[in-house]
Amino acid sequence: MPKILGGITHALSLNSWAQAGRLLASCSVPLLSNIRTVTSYESRGKWERKNDIVYPPQKPGEPRRPAEIYHCRRHIKYSMDKMWYVAKLIRGMSIDEALAQLEFIDKKGAKVVKEVLLEAQELAVTKHNVEFKSNLHIARSFSGKGYYIKRIRYHGKGMFGIMDRVRCHYFVKLVEGPPPPPEAPKTGFDQAKEYVQQLRSRTIINTL
Repeated sequence: MPKILGGITHALSLNSWAQAGRLLASCSVPLLSNIRTVTSYESRGKWERKNDIVYPPQKPGEPRRPAEIYHCRRHIKYSMDKMWYVAKLIRGMSIDEALAQLEFIDKKGAKVVKEVLLEAQELAVTKHNVEFKSNLHIARSFSGKGYYIKRIRYHGKGMFGIMDRVRCHYFVKLVEGPPPPPEAPKTGFDQAKEYVQQLRSRTIINTL
């Protein structure tokens, strides 16, 4: 008797599912018409999210806080070490001087950096209320390691090696205003003093 009742309930459940399927098939509106089917939204990294920082109102008489623009480009098909030379070259320059220098550098990285600077300059005018687009300087400019893909490089006599398909990221920070004066170069003695001070001020755990 329990087996008969179980078979009846199973048949009723299958019948209900079949009726529901026929109802959905006859409906003209798609089932997922109002549901977002994208797997993930456009992701932004920590560097881009720094543009969303909201500072408290400034006090009367306080000097105006300069605008800061964070911009980057990720997954560039270029070496991180090669990109570093271009990024270091324009660090501390004004935006116009940096664009002029990049115009005469015959490297793939220079073209990418120039495009990123122009995008950041446009972003500063449209979204950060910068009045003059030439009144910007490059406060930070550096490259980062991207996703490396390993591939096989075939040699003769059945031998092979491993090669990397490299990618990198480029990050830039623009600040409103003229660039600061260059710092005086540090001598070896100054660097040694800083290193000794760093050793003396460190905290050694599990000691008396």
